Parts: sequence; structure tokens; C-alpha cells
Amino acid sequence: MAEKVCLVTGVGWGTGASIARRFSHGYQVAMLARNAKRLASIAAETPNVHPFPCDVTDAAALEATVAEVTTRFGVPDVVVHNAVGGTFGEFTTIDAAVLEENFAVNAVALLRLGQLVAPAMVERGSGAIICTGNTAAYRGKPTFAGFAPTKAAQRILAESMARTLGPQGVHVAYLAIDAVIDLAWTRRRSPDAPDDFFCKPDDIAGEVWHLAHQPKSAWTFDVWIRPFGEKW
Repeated sequence: MAEKVCLVTGVGWGTGASIARRFSHGYQVAMLARNAKRLASIAAETPNVHPFPCDVTDAAALEATVAEVTTRFGVPDVVVHNAVGGTFGEFTTIDAAVLEENFAVNAVALLRLGQLVAPAMVERGSGAIICTGNTAAYRGKPTFAGFAPTKAAQRILAESMARTLGPQGVHVAYLAIDAVIDLAWTRRRSPDAPDDFFCKPDDIAGEVWHLAHQPKSAWTFDVWIRPFGEKW
């Protein structure tokens, strides 16, 4: 068995699965998501990858799952909060409950996750907590009223965590993906887009890996990635 441990939330067939596969080389990977069948399918395809069905907005379930991962494999060396809540609409029509639901996934779950894993990382003097985000954390477009505020809160929370944990040897980073990620449903939505319009999940996973292994003398917090042709 690999000696290191990586915990990834929000594992689907795209970015989450790619992160799990990338870290399966050298790590035992705990995959968290609500869809148990999907997790089992991903785990069946990749060694050192393990399914842990969990709703990250359920505080008791998240605590129990992190405890189970720690008991089975040890304290996580790398934690990637990739779970995302993303319902869209303008502020004049969106239900306030949508904002609350997205906030629970994007911000509150990050807070709870950090509280669960950080103490052991600090005691050990090493570790990485990485949050995958996007440009909604930096700007509020009209139809992003139920989403952008929660991603902005997520980024600011991650920055607060980084300022607290960095001096104690734990690296926290925010990876903003300024792109349309290459998924089956995004391909269907943009059938005429060229291949290089999309950001590949495996390439995103490569950047997560890079962040998790940066030397302490050269850590980064805010990191942006985008396809070469993306306008910004």
C-alpha cells in the first residue's frame, strides 16, 4: 500500500476522477461524493482508490467519513475540496434557498473539512489543502447571483485558512479554473467548439498535484489556469 493519503471531495467522472487517478500513484486516495455507484465504478478502474459515499453538507457524516479514512489509511497528507454547488439565476428571481444550498457545499463544507484535518496536519508539520474554484470567486455576473457569492466566500475562507496554517507548515491553495471543463455535457452544450477550447480534467489534476508538492520556499495561494485561447 502507498504510504501517503489523499482525500478528494466531489468526485465525479471529470475533474474529481482525474485527481483521484493522478494521486493513486503514491497515495491511498479516499473519494467522497454522494453517488455511491459512481464512486464504486471509478474505484474498480484504479488501484489505491477507495469510495466513501458522503454528503459533505452533512456535518455528522463528513466527520464520520474523515474519521474512517484516518483510521483505515492515516492522517491525510493532501485534501482537495472539489465538491461544488452551482445553481444559477439572477438575484431578482432566484430562491434564497439556492444561495444557502450552494453556500453549504462551497464554503461551509470547506470550513468543516479544514477543521477536521488541519489539527493533525499542524501536529505533523506538513500537509496541503487545495480548493478547486473558478472565476465566479472574483466577479459576479448577472446569472451567477446564487453561485458567485458562495465561491467568493470560499476563496476568502481559503485565504484565511492559508494565513493561519501556512506559518505552521500546512499549505492552502485556491485553484481558479477559468475555462469550460471538458466533460460529456459541456461537449453537448458546445458541439461546435474546437478541442482546444476545453480545459482537460487530467491537466487540472496535474496542477493540483503540482500545488500539493510545491517546496515550502515557493508556495502559491491564488493560482489561475485557462486554455491558451481563453479570453481574459
